[in-house]
Amino acid sequence: MMIPTLFGIMVLNFIIVQAAPGGPVERMVAQLTSLTGSDATSRFTGGGGDFAGKAGSVQANNLNSVYRGARGLDPEIVAQITKMYGFDKPPVERFWLMMGNYARFDFGESFFRSERVVTLVLQTLPVTISLGLWTTLLVYLVSIPLGIRKAVQDGSAFDVWTSWAIIIGYAIPSFLFAIVLIILFAGGNYVHWFPLKGLTSDNWAEMNAGQKVLDYLWHITLPVVAMVISGFASLTMLTKNCFLDEIHKQYVLTARAKGLTEKQVLYGHIFRNAMLIVIAGFPSALLRILFTSALLIEIIFSLNGLGLLGYEAVVNRDYPVMFGTLYIFTLIGLVFNLIGDVAYMLVDPRIDFDRRDA
Repeated sequence: MMIPTLFGIMVLNFIIVQAAPGGPVERMVAQLTSLTGSDATSRFTGGGGDFAGKAGSVQANNLNSVYRGARGLDPEIVAQITKMYGFDKPPVERFWLMMGNYARFDFGESFFRSERVVTLVLQTLPVTISLGLWTTLLVYLVSIPLGIRKAVQDGSAFDVWTSWAIIIGYAIPSFLFAIVLIILFAGGNYVHWFPLKGLTSDNWAEMNAGQKVLDYLWHITLPVVAMVISGFASLTMLTKNCFLDEIHKQYVLTARAKGLTEKQVLYGHIFRNAMLIVIAGFPSALLRILFTSALLIEIIFSLNGLGLLGYEAVVNRDYPVMFGTLYIFTLIGLVFNLIGDVAYMLVDPRIDFDRRDA
């Protein structure tokens, strides 16, 4: 189902963008009409800068609306702009050309940055993956011990007050936590202990290896903390419920009857069975963090990741970058879902998808 799912997502988003007002042609026309006629002609025909780029297979605006927006601009220049971006072709033809190129991982060139989309993605992908991996690792390190203790002390005062903390963490999105952290620790109304944007300092290239590591950790602290605070709730409750499920099973009573200590029962018997679903859910947890928290956090902290790249592409109507990042995110999501399914079968051989389908 990965291929039809990917195809369906691209179709729906192409239709939505097709219906949305504005576009790169109108954006360029607006910029050109802000100049005098001769300046606009010379800047367009001269190439380079913001007006140079390889025409992509993207959403087209109706040429008549472009003419209405252009007003005093030479119609021949408008027609050249439309053709340069490939908007002179019918929407269906543009879509199939785009999907054919994407199947070969040819995402074309950005309209306004004069760089290939693949180059931009490769430059920004490590930032997004770095945020996702650090956050997922810390979420697991916090959630698993906390969930185990909540299960063991179910109904106690510790369980009650930590449940309130989990409710708050679940209810408040990561970007609100990020804003609070900026106000408190990044030069808002209180202290300025952490930088406000970027993953490295301006003089990072001049630092030695140890200084580079410390500088990187200094910059990534607030973004990761904001994502961890809002991301540990679900996994903590999942861990608690899995352990509660196992604690009341017959094999646990048998182990206790044999004289094993509570620690031996908990970590020698319950842990292995209760952690199956938690461990197998690691790919899905990383995927949720990448698709939800990381995107907004990158924008708030001005981190040059895929989220910020996609956001700027939407604002600037840079359709090759917009659809390229959408395609890559969707493909990554589908692959991680597949890895999650395989992980469930590896950690628990009792899961048999073939038998279920039969």
